Amino acid sequence: MQPSGRGYDHGITTFSPDGRLFQVEYARESVKRGTTTVGLKYRDGVILIVDKRIASRLILPESIDKVYKIDEHIGFATAGLVADARQLVSRARTECQVNRITYNDRVPVDILTKKICDFKQSFTQYGGVRPFGTALLIAGVDHNGIHLYETDPSGAYQSYHGGAIGRGRNTVVDFFEKKWKKNMTMNAAIKLGLEALRESLDDDLNKDAVEIAVIDIDGYRELPPDETIGHINRLKPLEDE
Repeated sequence: MQPSGRGYDHGITTFSPDGRLFQVEYARESVKRGTTTVGLKYRDGVILIVDKRIASRLILPESIDKVYKIDEHIGFATAGLVADARQLVSRARTECQVNRITYNDRVPVDILTKKICDFKQSFTQYGGVRPFGTALLIAGVDHNGIHLYETDPSGAYQSYHGGAIGRGRNTVVDFFEKKWKKNMTMNAAIKLGLEALRESLDDDLNKDAVEIAVIDIDGYRELPPDETIGHINRLKPLEDE
């Protein structure tokens, strides 16, 4: 019989008798309800692809933020509670500026990832707070190479060649396991990422809801809508696959 969280998740973060942190598990469920977000390394950098999931035709797609520029060489993509993600984005931008002022240099991607995940972990440790209900894909390029990290509400993180967060994570990861290759071009990586995202949705992509960011040696940039739509239009129709 599975133990309930009663008594171990009411305003405090403490271990249950079987060693579980229920508030962290609840935060992970929030991430699983979020839209699918994809990250993928290629030969010269990293791409981030997000599905904004437009719930109503009255919503302006550009008003929804799921991918963020953190510094000239780093981008975040999120899944889960958007309001929680904004707090982590703000924290990360501050850390980048502190590093630049202190050391007159850009913060290494792995150092920023550790700082953000240490901050997230602290919210699993003290009473009166709750974990952040969001996961992050952290992508960047620095003097140590090309990086893609996937972070968890618990503060854990791992580095990947290709990864995903959100409701379609398992489908995307399985897709990448079969089809990811080293030294892909940017266009090939975008095509693979869009195919994986579509596979997780079991439907055609909403061209107005997809956003693509690229981080390479030249820095962070978001592809304009017409270029994103061009990449989507080059995909094989579902019925042909």
